[in-house]
Amino acid sequence: MSSTASSPQRFLQPGGYYGNDSRSSSTSSSFVRPELETSETEEPELVSVSWNQDSSCFAAGTSHGFRIYNCEPFKETFRRDLKNGGFKIVEMLFRSNILALVGGGPNSQYPSTKVLIWDDHQSRCISEFSFRSEIRAVKLSRDWIVVVLEHKIYVYSFVDLRLLLQIETHANPRGLCCLSHHSDTSVLACPGLLRGEIRVEHFGLNMVQTINAHDASIACMTLTLDGLLLATASTKGTLIRIFNTMDGTRLQEVRRGVDRAEIYSIALSPNVQWLAVSSDKGTVHIFSLRVRVVGEDSPSTENAALLTQRTYSNSLQGLVSPATGTNPGSSLSFMRGVLPKYFSSEWSFAQFHVSEVTQFFAAFGSHNTVAITGMDGSFYRCSFDPVNGGEMVQVEYIRFLKTENGPR
Repeated sequence: MSSTASSPQRFLQPGGYYGNDSRSSSTSSSFVRPELETSETEEPELVSVSWNQDSSCFAAGTSHGFRIYNCEPFKETFRRDLKNGGFKIVEMLFRSNILALVGGGPNSQYPSTKVLIWDDHQSRCISEFSFRSEIRAVKLSRDWIVVVLEHKIYVYSFVDLRLLLQIETHANPRGLCCLSHHSDTSVLACPGLLRGEIRVEHFGLNMVQTINAHDASIACMTLTLDGLLLATASTKGTLIRIFNTMDGTRLQEVRRGVDRAEIYSIALSPNVQWLAVSSDKGTVHIFSLRVRVVGEDSPSTENAALLTQRTYSNSLQGLVSPATGTNPGSSLSFMRGVLPKYFSSEWSFAQFHVSEVTQFFAAFGSHNTVAITGMDGSFYRCSFDPVNGGEMVQVEYIRFLKTENGPR
């Protein structure tokens, strides 16, 4: 598989969205600037939704372009309605003006084999990457542009677009790949070469860790912001496992349910106390994590080094500790090792019910809240009791594609 990157002569790191710094860069010659719609006669079809790296915003790819929404408070930040069709991938870089776009959806004139790096401050494409097969996902960090194909992953430098690494993977039609977003760690996790295997690249340590996460193929995964913890689910969809990415130790296992399910999303709270899972069963589950919390939201340089050192010496003891609430278990859990594994499982601490007929994606907000976006154009915010758990309370509900929710 080959790729080509067409880049400007000068490519700078992204800044704040609509900031004052101007960038001098030439538009990629093969890209035709999209024409803006003068007026929209019908509600667009939703093609994709995706969170930014800290879940403070989400992007919606539509049949007419894309839209960006702020979560707290909820507000449509801006939209781009185009005559050339829409995008199946709209990847944000925190709250900056830089986006990665891949064409898709009804009547899109943008190819699904090309990544466009779009500077919305200048309203132009500043670079592009072309491939021979369909792009499954794009991930951005302040250092990297990562392009995911079904059997291969390309890692590029964000500064000069130089190809840094190519990774062969097991069949990856879901485009699974996740990155750390902390100044002291540089971690990438993706499917390995074997079914159920995960490869973890620790770039700062020049180390690769292989984790045999599941017997079945991987369906969903996510990293903590510092990249030290990894949560995974398989295509079976009954168990979610949390691993130490330094040595591959399995730290905790929780049970979503008994029946097979398609896992749509896994999210870890910034303080690493909670885990959220959404699936095709119509329930968003919250689990309590028994992991040590280092710092308020993310570890300091000193604490991150200490946590890394502990994972080498005694991973389980160094990272596992009681959280605020406790996941319920079976009344027969005292017979662990005698009865089937099901009876010693940890079940969800809190739940929220949504429709089973559409995909929903969950992320953590502030003050024990969870934000949920749906492919039916719905946005929920709900809160959970961190001590008693149980049924979550709906705080907000919005149909975000409706025109009255547009920017003012």
